Amino acid sequence: MKYLLALLIVFSIVFTSCESKKKQDDSKKVPQTPKYQANWESIRKNYKDAAWFQDAKFGIFLHWGPYAVPAHSSEKYPKGIYQESWRKNRDSITVWNYHRKHYGEPSEFGYKDLFPLFKAEKFNAQEWINLFKKAGAKYVVPVAEHHDGFAMYNSKVTRWNVVNMGPKKDIMRALKDEAEKQGLKFGMSSHFALNRQYYSHKDPNWDTNDPEFQDLYWKKVDKGALPTQEFLDVWWNRTTDIIDQYEPDLLWFDFGLDKPGFTPVHKKILAYYYNKGEELGKEVVFQDKNMKGNSFPEDLIVLDLERGRMDKINKMPWQTDTSIGKKSWGYIRNEDYKESGYLIDELIDIVSKNGCLLLNIGPKADGTIPTEAISILEDIGAWLHKNGEAIYGTRPWKIFGEGPTEVSAGNHSEHNNKAFGSKDIRFTTKGDNLYAIAMDWSKDGSYLIRSLANENPYESKAITSVDFLSGENPIQWEQTKEGLKINIEGEQPGDVAFAFKINF
Repeated sequence: MKYLLALLIVFSIVFTSCESKKKQDDSKKVPQTPKYQANWESIRKNYKDAAWFQDAKFGIFLHWGPYAVPAHSSEKYPKGIYQESWRKNRDSITVWNYHRKHYGEPSEFGYKDLFPLFKAEKFNAQEWINLFKKAGAKYVVPVAEHHDGFAMYNSKVTRWNVVNMGPKKDIMRALKDEAEKQGLKFGMSSHFALNRQYYSHKDPNWDTNDPEFQDLYWKKVDKGALPTQEFLDVWWNRTTDIIDQYEPDLLWFDFGLDKPGFTPVHKKILAYYYNKGEELGKEVVFQDKNMKGNSFPEDLIVLDLERGRMDKINKMPWQTDTSIGKKSWGYIRNEDYKESGYLIDELIDIVSKNGCLLLNIGPKADGTIPTEAISILEDIGAWLHKNGEAIYGTRPWKIFGEGPTEVSAGNHSEHNNKAFGSKDIRFTTKGDNLYAIAMDWSKDGSYLIRSLANENPYESKAITSVDFLSGENPIQWEQTKEGLKINIEGEQPGDVAFAFKINF
């Protein structure tokens, strides 16, 4: 009887254990409801800004592809091969003429024929990331695919990719691995939405009309026609391939995604990417230009302004993307490079208004970075090494700054902006500290910050200390009814922007 009772007990334990395991296994089979559903209400309910992005402030953009081979005009060289009027007044030799002179008619040598010449034989991911880190960047965003349709990653969707041809190696994977190894966040950009209208099909003899290459050049699209479901499917498959394979911390989209006809994918792709972040247990950042409010609500993404800025503090984090070159995003031989001082001032102004700067460089076709770009990045890094405390991890103050120089707002407005002067001050805060950054050196090393006068409307407490971050010079300071007066003794300690740390 005892043995029978013991057997019944053992059987009961085994049965209960099996039932429990079965329930666990069955629960695994039940699909979990994604946190983000493809509707604005669900996304708004769950979305929050990524803290790492708000702290980062400075990133590097990389426009690199087969268009670096001719190194002429701009990264939109592929378009100019087939469109005679493209930037006709910009270059002494248009792309149309340049291509025919150096490579021949596109019926014999089209854009696709540049791919074998794009070898990236000197590309070294470690050297690149070393440079970006030295420059003070906290994130890096290579172009995954530009309008040209060439994938700079190991695409599972298109044969026109960097592993199948050209360099024949997964450049994107190498950059991602090295960036993460060195502690930088890794993003990727997609410009593919414009591919369907990028190439002209005017001449029937051109390779753009050959059915064999339709998966690169797409089909002829009538003016004003909306994207077909076929194209939307290709766009979706390529974009989710990027997300699934490379799991980027940041996903950036160019003009095109906000054009009419792309509405069906907006909620879907935002939910898809944010759910991927949840799956990976990390904060992700989705960026879009959102021209005329046609795509994504600005409280659910990070708004990006191309070659432009905000003229006031934005309550939500935002970003400027611009290039070190005035002419092109990709490498060209006759680039007109911006001065590093101008770019540092731009970074400071953007950060004071709750933004980040994504600064682009264009590597050469062989995988080397132009010496001019290296010099600019090193200058920025040297300034940030001294003054980064006033930039990284900061938030806007009650006002972004003071001074006579105004900034134009919006996309493609940077050409309207003038250089800042010594009376232009920008503010940031972190913890109990206020940082005031003078945008230029005054002739005698003296400054008057009027926003910090006694009985000013922004801070009722008296100033207790002022430290000079930009040099070891002794300083004298006094808070008066006119403002905070600062006098820097000795010689000018640098060439651009001088930061003060203030406590109350």
